This record gives sequence, C-alpha cells and structure tokens, in this order.
Amino acid sequence: MDDLRRIAFLLERAHESTYRVRAFRTAAAVLRGKDVDELIALARSGELVRLRGVGEVTARCVAESVAGEVPVYLRRLEATEGSSLDEAASELRAALRGDLHSHTDASDGGSPLREMVDTARELGHEYLVITDHSPRLTVANGLSAERLRAQIEQIGELNAELADDGFRVLTGIEVDILDDGALDQDEDLLAELDVVVASVHSTLRMPADEMTERMLTAVANPNVDVLGHCTGRMVTGKRKRPESEFDADAVFGACAEYGVAVEVNSRPERLDPPKRLLRLAVEAGCEFTIDTDAHAPGQLDWLDYGVTRAVACGVPTERVINTWPVERVLGRR
Repeated sequence: MDDLRRIAFLLERAHESTYRVRAFRTAAAVLRGKDVDELIALARSGELVRLRGVGEVTARCVAESVAGEVPVYLRRLEATEGSSLDEAASELRAALRGDLHSHTDASDGGSPLREMVDTARELGHEYLVITDHSPRLTVANGLSAERLRAQIEQIGELNAELADDGFRVLTGIEVDILDDGALDQDEDLLAELDVVVASVHSTLRMPADEMTERMLTAVANPNVDVLGHCTGRMVTGKRKRPESEFDADAVFGACAEYGVAVEVNSRPERLDPPKRLLRLAVEAGCEFTIDTDAHAPGQLDWLDYGVTRAVACGVPTERVINTWPVERVLGRR
C-alpha cells in the first residue's frame, strides 16, 4: 500500500516514534499483494481490523485510499513536507505576543504575581494571562470566588501601575471541568474574566464516551475560551500517565464550532496534545494557543517546546491567538 508506506516515510522524516512508524510499515506488508477489490470488500465489511498487524488508524487510511481519497492522516503530514521546520519555528516564535496560561503562588505556582509579570516583560511579551486553579483542586490551593475577586483587583492595580509600559496583565483562570462537564467556578465570575482555560484534572480514566460528553459540555459553555492540555497525559517523570480517551473528531469539531482554542501545552512533561491529535485539530479548523502553563518565572521561556510541535503539525500562524494583539484577544469574548 503506497499511502501507508508514504505515511511511514513522512513519520520517520519528522522523527516520530518508532512504534508508530512500524504500525504503518507492518500494515503495508500485511496488505501487500491483495487486489483492490479485496481491499474494498474488507473495508466495507469492517474486516480490515481483524487482520493481524492492521489497527483502526491504518484501516481507516486504507479505506480512504481505496475510495479514491488521500487519507486524512497523509494530508496532515504532507502539509509540512518540504518546509524548513527550524525557519518556520523561528518565525512562529517571533510572532508570539503573550502567554495565555500561567500560575502564581496564589495557587500552586512558586512566585508572586509581580515576579511572573516582570519576567514576562523581560522576555518581550506584550501580555500575560494569570490562570490560577479553581477551588475544587485543593491540592493546588485553588482559588475560591472570593480569592479570585481579590486577585482581579490586584491585577487591576498592577495594570494601572504599568499603564505607560505598553504591557497588559489579563485576568483569567484554569477552571476544572467537573465530571458532568460543568465548570468549577461561579458562571457570572467567569464571565468577568479576560480568558478562561478549561481543563480536566480528575477522573482522567473515565470511559471514552463519558469523557467525550464531559468535554463537549464544557466546550459549549460560552465562558470557555481555551481547552487546556486536552489528554491530561504525562510523558516524563514520576507522574507518568496515559492519555485520557475521548472522541477527538467530536471534541475538536465542537472547538471549531464554538470558537474554543485548543491549547498546545509547552510543559516538557505534558507536550499535549500528542502530534496525531494536534494534526487532527488543524484539519478540524480549530484555533490554538501555544502556552507554557508556567508555574515559575523561568518556565515562561518554555514556549519553544510548543512552537516546535505546532510547526511540525502544520498549525497556521494566523490561527494561533497569542500571535494576535491584546485587543483582538479580548475581542474574542
């Protein structure tokens, strides 16, 4: 199967994981020699996945190929073929004006608001959104409504002090998506904020259909601006954990419909979403943020990790909302 071999080649070129490359090469070897009519029959009957060495993703690619279409998976990979990733990454990094996800010592960050803001200014940012956690996340000292209102006042005072500096601190929250899709904060208070990042932090192994409904409910909430680290995975360190399972086509389709940006989380232990899902979000027409999820001043300089992944997956610069001036970011609300 030429399309499967082409996908494997492009994955290798992009330094993707060996097991993913092997999956496509193995499927191509299993299906080699079968004529088109047989493949069409297997695809229509759903029997492709019963062949040893053919999984759901490779079967979908084969079904699209025999239907005369370029597989979606291949289209996503070819979107970046032939581009200079280093040059493109440098251009995207230079285009970023701010960071929409950061934490202070008001929740589980390590430094006070002023220190985070001073560092963001030193890095050349034009704005920084403060998104401390919501109350249910007690392990992270999440902010009650009263504490969040106090922080909003503190940010207002700091903005008045910085009025002549050209820098803006934006109010925000990383609000927990509860098991039923509701948000862990007063809706009227959420409506007052500049940016709301909604993330799943609990019951991460929820069945896929339930997790999908949970995320769809949150994405449809008019107060949500960004879907944070959507799979919840941890890829390094002692807290390693697998991805949450959900219908990515449905969730990203809803993000595109409701104007909720998909976060490219730059934390090295997260690197979320995985590249295959990031490409799917591009295909769905989503907007994006590239954020550090910084919990300390030095982590505000982690944007390069997210930029590299965004460029490798063909994320268009014009769809990254933190390349926009602050007035346009605020206008999304």
